[in-house]
Amino acid sequence: MPVNLKGRSFLTLKDFTPEEIRYLLSLAADLKAKKRAGIRGDLLAGKNIVLLFEKTSTRTRCSFEVAAYDEGGHVTFLDSKSSQMGKKESMEDTARVLGRFFDGIEYRGYDQAVVENLAKFSGVPVWNGLTDVDHPTQALADILTLSENVSKPLNECKLVFCGDTRNNVAYCLMYVCAKLGMHYVGWGPAALAPAQDVLDYCRETAKETGAVIEYGEDRALLAGADALYTDIWASMGEEDKIPERVKLLTPYRVTGEVMAATGNPACIFLHCLPSFHDFETTTAQAQKELGYDIREVTDEVFRSKSSKVFDEAENRMHTIKAVIVATIGR
Repeated sequence: MPVNLKGRSFLTLKDFTPEEIRYLLSLAADLKAKKRAGIRGDLLAGKNIVLLFEKTSTRTRCSFEVAAYDEGGHVTFLDSKSSQMGKKESMEDTARVLGRFFDGIEYRGYDQAVVENLAKFSGVPVWNGLTDVDHPTQALADILTLSENVSKPLNECKLVFCGDTRNNVAYCLMYVCAKLGMHYVGWGPAALAPAQDVLDYCRETAKETGAVIEYGEDRALLAGADALYTDIWASMGEEDKIPERVKLLTPYRVTGEVMAATGNPACIFLHCLPSFHDFETTTAQAQKELGYDIREVTDEVFRSKSSKVFDEAENRMHTIKAVIVATIGR
């Protein structure tokens, strides 16, 4: 059956079938080719979208704005200082108002319940730009990047997430791998293991798709990986946890030795960004002065030919464009 996502919200990949996810990836690839050819479109002509940001962003905001503009849409940006959301006005009231003005709403913040309530009360498609427990637009970009760099079907690919395997990026990757029949490994300390309900959901999904979902501390889990993936060790609001995280996660830093442990010279490196791969950022330098090395990946790996992180960052735009076009476009 043809895939039709018109009017759908994009809150988590758990809401989408494997066929629908493949459709979004295919549409993203088509839209990417269109942009590379210099073709401006009108699939979002006359459409207005609002971006609600409680957390700061580089890639997510730019991706949504450029994606909309490329296809003739108009964007309004609101951060926590420029709206009444959650302060003088309830989330329900904000959602109902914005739904009268806009054709679609993007939210990037903390609580998954917020993006779900926006979808419940606004009456228009809502897109999850990141919450504390999910990051579905990132996972689409990651899988598109993987598909561009491997010469075999996705259901034969193995992706290993290294480090804090119970963060939002690890979770969304686990969901998409389970849906697409891929081999997912979470390689990290037991103290930061995925929640049992997340593992149960993914393993139940895997029974239908043929996916393999694994988790553990053994470096042998890296063998045969097509992609190693990592994220910073302390997300926004978790700075007080840095000393503990450094102790737990230093053994899972992605180094040249770790890449070699895959036994696959074609293995690529992926990262959602931003990354602490050197000491050039103020945050990394400040932590170094305190005696903490917060690099989740070495500069050697980050800047290597195996690293596809900037292709991946660009693909945020193409996959987000696909989501917008599929849900509110002509």
